[in-house]
Amino acid sequence: QVQLVESGGGLVQAGGSLRLSCAATGSIVSINAMGWYRQAPGKQRELVAAIRSASSTVYADDVKGRFTISRANAKNTVYLQMNSLKPEDTADYYCNALVRDTTRTRDYWGQGTQVTVSS
Repeated sequence: QVQLVESGGGLVQAGGSLRLSCAATGSIVSINAMGWYRQAPGKQRELVAAIRSASSTVYADDVKGRFTISRANAKNTVYLQMNSLKPEDTADYYCNALVRDTTRTRDYWGQGTQVTVSS
């Protein structure tokens, strides 16, 4: 079994910054990719950023230049540095990881962390 535990959400004013963290624990053989998704009220969950390696990242268009995803492989942890936050960034943020455990490779999700950006 694998668990993803997120931290770092909260309330911030527009223009401010937050850093999200997500640590994967459990029976992990390897992690192929990690990423962050978000879901605002009444909207579908959408990809924010994903990373396979330092040279292989992808970002949603509306966060490019403001958000940075990084990964600490030794800690099975992914980070999302969010700068210049806007009210439209308000959402629940979910960590995702494509994990190879002792039996198979599958997607895992964290429980979500709330980010609220006030104007």
